[in-house]
Amino acid sequence: MDKNQIKFLIKSQKSNYSLDQLFYVDEMIFKLDLENFFFKQWIFVGHVSRIPTIGDYFLLNVGNESIIIIRDSNNIIHAHYNVCRHRGSRICLKDEGNKKLLVCPYHAWSYNINGTLKSARLMNSDFNSRNWNLHGCNIKVYQGLIFINFSKDPVSFDEFIEPNKPFIELHGLKDAKIAYRKIYPTNGNWKLTLDNFHECYHCQPSHPEYCSVHDPEYILSYGGGSGTGPHSQKFSKRLEEWNEKTKKLGYFTGEYSERNFNNFSRGAERTPLSEGKLSETKSGKPASKKLMGKFKEHDHGYTGIGPSPFNSLMMCNDFATLFTFVPKSPLQTDVEIMWLVHKDAEEGKDYNLEDMIWLWDKTTIADKRIIEDNQKGVLSSKYQPGPLSTMELGVESFKNWYLETFYLALGRN
Repeated sequence: MDKNQIKFLIKSQKSNYSLDQLFYVDEMIFKLDLENFFFKQWIFVGHVSRIPTIGDYFLLNVGNESIIIIRDSNNIIHAHYNVCRHRGSRICLKDEGNKKLLVCPYHAWSYNINGTLKSARLMNSDFNSRNWNLHGCNIKVYQGLIFINFSKDPVSFDEFIEPNKPFIELHGLKDAKIAYRKIYPTNGNWKLTLDNFHECYHCQPSHPEYCSVHDPEYILSYGGGSGTGPHSQKFSKRLEEWNEKTKKLGYFTGEYSERNFNNFSRGAERTPLSEGKLSETKSGKPASKKLMGKFKEHDHGYTGIGPSPFNSLMMCNDFATLFTFVPKSPLQTDVEIMWLVHKDAEEGKDYNLEDMIWLWDKTTIADKRIIEDNQKGVLSSKYQPGPLSTMELGVESFKNWYLETFYLALGRN
């Protein structure tokens, strides 16, 4: 299938229906998805607490690319392409570790951890080592969150982060640390995986844990984010009352969604938990004694942020649950979750890890099953796009942004 055929396919998609089968299975479309979406967005890939000491690193592997995220001797965090400048070998072979020097295992070219070439044996007299540093990937650290962008000419990070700044800063993620981290390999296309996150139509039949923490009216109207379901007058009234109480405590409230088509797919909102709940735990009691960020007391609230299509930040007053969705193949997506607590919190003393991970671990395991069953059905010869419900407005919104962005990108190529 060539690009003109894909453009025709894009234009043939029906409003308020799911996508045609090829968008979820085709190798060419997946390759173009990486090029035009994952590689062009600012993606949150980790927290600075994962690499606390000089030389600590971890890899991000996606498509044919491998990026080394590493802390140097000046406490600057770098993103280097994991490609030796000699003949292209991978340099770091383990997914994480510590390196005082980056040495290629093939011919022993060595690089300082800031990416500059240190040594290349037996080269010609006209060899200039300054011309052979590691290739860098765009990187920004904001509030302790590490973002990268593969583009040669990335969109402005400041423009990207601006609408979500007050939501993120409220939770003080720069003063947090990773309490737990887990990857959920999911046998489903990245768009099926994200669509599942953009709606709560499936929440009642599939997520009793989530429904025990969040108000039924919230699930109806806000479950996949602001504007993803039908309007609920009852929840709107409760939200208005909660906003007034929360403002009196001095905490930020509100929501953000894209008003006009642009390069980004962002959203954020602050909403109340179910009546009497303080946190996303089975009991509703806090998982951690140490509140995060600007919170001095619990506001019974919850912050949900989608800074990019490939990230979701779900934050209570006492801990944060951060998602990164990494497309691995047309039929596989890695869902990585990091749970963050205050940097001074001690496990067993200040927080209970089991209580903290309970909701989103159970929910993501269930989502993995749902998405994999969905992908199996989509592979059938009998699959055809189905009509979306009034609780799947988020799916339709993301689909429209995806199709328009994709079509414009193909036109430029």
